[in-house]
Amino acid sequence: MDSPNLYRRPALLAAGYTDRELRRWLRVGELALLRRGNYVLGAAPPETAHARHRVLVRAAFGQLGEGVVASHVSAAVVHGLPTWSVPLDRAHVTRHRRSGGRRHRLVHVRTARLDPDEVIQVSGIPVTSVARTVVDLARIASFESAVVTADAALGAGLVNAEELADSLRRMRRWPGCPAARRALGFADGRSESVGESRSRVAIARAGLPVPVPQWEVRDDDGHLVARVDFGWPERNTVGEFDGKLKYGRLVKPGQSPADVVFEEKRREDELRAQGLTVVRWTWDDLLTFAPIAGRLDRALG
Repeated sequence: MDSPNLYRRPALLAAGYTDRELRRWLRVGELALLRRGNYVLGAAPPETAHARHRVLVRAAFGQLGEGVVASHVSAAVVHGLPTWSVPLDRAHVTRHRRSGGRRHRLVHVRTARLDPDEVIQVSGIPVTSVARTVVDLARIASFESAVVTADAALGAGLVNAEELADSLRRMRRWPGCPAARRALGFADGRSESVGESRSRVAIARAGLPVPVPQWEVRDDDGHLVARVDFGWPERNTVGEFDGKLKYGRLVKPGQSPADVVFEEKRREDELRAQGLTVVRWTWDDLLTFAPIAGRLDRALG
């Protein structure tokens, strides 16, 4: 949560600064524009969307004072969980009240019951627990978005299925709980990236058989040939999601990206030597998955 403070133009003008000064500070790099009318110290704003959102969260606590807890997508960001296709233009907080929620340009204040064990501290910020965060987000986000965050939380060991079920029980009559129950029932901590989580959703929506995530392929002697993203062992089929970041993670000291690509090619040859059909796809393919689904369907027989 180490992040620069957020400075808003109305507050700066009220403190006696002028627009001319603000423009000069922007020009010389003393301020950076986070979004219209909102500035942070330094020559450039935080590079990533999550880093910029943490600035908004920190600023929200500076403005709202005591009694608020970072929640929903903001809590996910504070916990370091990935999000997918969830707007990050507002900080989301919850007050332990029955009513009084409101939404402003930079902050969305919700009101709901917060049990003591559902609030923890992360770098000095009160935030909903991981279980409460995952369920809250699943109640308001799309199925795919909810699965991405839930998979990551389960995979990192930050929460388990029993804790998610308990959180769901506490909110069983709240809006969005049926949708959250479906998403969390589908979640699987064996997915190791956003792309793999989205791929599982795409495979399910295509009506294809459920794959085994992180399937270990072994030869006749039991030696490990490879661990693949998705496997259909009884259909002799392998599915691999190829994200650029995946290859970046595989580059070892002294290697080049070309070396990694060559090794991946050799790995695929070894899989095919085991009588397996290998189907690959990329981020772009997830946007229109039908052609990949067709290839998988043919491979699965």
